[in-house]
Amino acid sequence: MRQQWPRPRPSRNWEYGFMQAFLEFVTKSLVDRPDAVSVTPVEHNGMTLYELRVHPTDTGKIIGRQGATIHAIRSLMQVGSGKKGVRCSVEIVEEQDQAATD
Repeated sequence: MRQQWPRPRPSRNWEYGFMQAFLEFVTKSLVDRPDAVSVTPVEHNGMTLYELRVHPTDTGKIIGRQGATIHAIRSLMQVGSGKKGVRCSVEIVEEQDQAATD
């Protein structure tokens, strides 16, 4: 019988880059202003938190009715990261305009 060697695991940087690219692709496909989409990975308590920033007018498209769209995006990200053996989460970061607060 042939001896089974453990398969080498890809580096965590590759996994984060893949998940970040996937999140950017999905998000840019949904919004009206894809150039305003930015995804920032942040390490937090042993997991990666992806901070998603979109144009304020596109926030509703990402959230969807009763949060259905963002829930689906989070589920896809959790499944994809789970297959790689890492944990991740997605958070929408809303930027407030200085002119609106003054």
